[in-house]
Amino acid sequence: MQSNLIDFTDKTVLVTGGSSGIGRATALAFAKHGANVAIGDMNETAAQETTDLIKSQGGKSLFLKTNVAQSSDVKALIEKTIQSFGGLDCAFNNAGVFHPPLMINELDEATFDRVISVDLKGVFLCLKYELQHMRKTGRGAIVNTASIAGLQPEAGAAAYVAAKHGVIGLTKTAAIENAHLGIRVNALAPGWVRTPMTKEWEENQEFNEKLRAAAPMHRGAEPEEMTGMVLYLCSDAASYVSGQTFVVDGAQTIRGLLPIEVEEPAQAQRRNDARQFQPTPPTH
Repeated sequence: MQSNLIDFTDKTVLVTGGSSGIGRATALAFAKHGANVAIGDMNETAAQETTDLIKSQGGKSLFLKTNVAQSSDVKALIEKTIQSFGGLDCAFNNAGVFHPPLMINELDEATFDRVISVDLKGVFLCLKYELQHMRKTGRGAIVNTASIAGLQPEAGAAAYVAAKHGVIGLTKTAAIENAHLGIRVNALAPGWVRTPMTKEWEENQEFNEKLRAAAPMHRGAEPEEMTGMVLYLCSDAASYVSGQTFVVDGAQTIRGLLPIEVEEPAQAQRRNDARQFQPTPPTH
């Protein structure tokens, strides 16, 4: 077995949604481990900043403005990646959008269509063109960003929930269709992650307190806390892993019905110390 399985030296990785949050953190992590990184995103300024950060650290990177809901854009991104770096070894299909909390009876068709187009159709198009190349080379690893909302419902998030359930379905289908070729496809299902997409929630003090109370770790994850799973799934360490959805949510989806008491570290230490102290019963 190789001594360093998390090594992407001379490999090329494509990251969509790499302008911020999980996408940027993962793009930087891939570059740190030797990968050439291609970034597709609609936010030109922020995505170019990610590319510049990679280059400033001695890595190789390119950016192409990409609307993942447009077939021509996705095809152009993958073609440019292959032309520039000589191939495509891994992909992290991460671009996504959310929508304001709205019940189904309140959700307008345009909003629903936008979320489905980016979050679900976008993953389909990326898979389509990535797999066309990978099936020719007989190798590749792909990770699609789903969500814990793809595993359980969330009131007020119908379009997002539907899209993320769809991403998990696409992941399984792509995995079974390509396993015999040595191409692996998995999904990442993050819980609450502190990104620009969740910033509005966190700035609402009342809502933030509810989030903290509901989260077993009493905090959201940092984007960097998602990168380890993505790199693992794209690496040789996961050579027999495909068709699975990996939840990274700080135990959010396994919590019970009762509220979780928020306890400061010092309080927890005192409680644990008290439990460990067992006085010796008197002898007669």
